[in-house]
Amino acid sequence: MASLASSRLRRVAQRPPPPERELEPAEERCGLCNAAVAPEHRHVVDLSTRELKCTCRPCSILFDSRAAGGGHFRLVPDRRLSIEDFELDDARWTSLRIPVEMAFFFHNTQVDRVVAFYPSPMGATESLLELEAWRDLEAANPILGELEPDVEALLVSRARGAREHWLVPIDDCYDLVGLMRLRWKGLSGGQEVWQEIERYFERLRARGKVATRQGTAKQENASAA
Repeated sequence: MASLASSRLRRVAQRPPPPERELEPAEERCGLCNAAVAPEHRHVVDLSTRELKCTCRPCSILFDSRAAGGGHFRLVPDRRLSIEDFELDDARWTSLRIPVEMAFFFHNTQVDRVVAFYPSPMGATESLLELEAWRDLEAANPILGELEPDVEALLVSRARGAREHWLVPIDDCYDLVGLMRLRWKGLSGGQEVWQEIERYFERLRARGKVATRQGTAKQENASAA
C-alpha cells in the first residue's frame, strides 16, 4: 500500500505545473467622471494635493483651458522638447545644490516658487533649491520662462556622462520616479534599472521635438538630431 501511495506521489510530482493565469490589468478610469480611459490618456493635476488624475478624452477636452479647472485642476500638456543648446555647466549645476545627477524642476503655485525634486529608490525627493541659482539658469536659458506652472518641468539627466535637458509634462517625471523606485537595487541601482532608464529616454527622443534655449521649437523629432 505504501509503495502504491509513493508511486502516485511521484507521478503527481512529475506532472508539469498548470499554466499560470495571466491577470488582466485593472481597467483605468477617469478620475473626474469615472469613465473608462484608453491606455494612452492625459492627466490633470489637483493643485491642492499635487495628485495626478487620469482623464478620459471628453474631460481632457473640457479641461484644455486654464479657466475650466476653476483654479483647482490643471490639464497636463503633452509637449516634449529636447533643449539642444541648454547652458548648464558643472559650476552652475553645483550651485543648484542637487545631490545626484538627475532631477526635475517646476513652478509650484501653492508655494509660489520653483521647486526641485530628484528620483530616488524612495520616490520623489525634494532638494533645497537656491532661487538665485534658478534665476541665473533662467536668464541663460529663456525657454524656461515658457514652463507651464504646476504641469511642466525641466528634466535634467547628467547620469553616467549624459547631458540631456528636456521640457516635459510633469507626469513624465513621475513615470521616471516610479521606474527608479520599482527597479532600483543595491547602492548603484543595478543593470536593470539603468537599462530601463535608457529606454525611458529613448521613448522621449522618439516622441519629442528639438528646441533651443531661446525657445524656438524645431519641427523634426529629437531622435533625428
